Amino acid sequence: MKARLINMENIYTNVANLGFPIVVSIYLLVRIEGKLDHLTESIDNLSKVIISSKI
Repeated sequence: MKARLINMENIYTNVANLGFPIVVSIYLLVRIEGKLDHLTESIDNLSKVIISSKI
């Protein structure tokens, strides 16, 4: 029974160690995605303004 408990503790430790970075990475990617979309839109608008000012 003790060997099984040690294995379960190892599993819990691995999930905690691997799960936290995964959750943080997903959170940051979701937050950055909106900002990247806004930045892309701003760059597109800027290029349109530059093109229209050259004409």
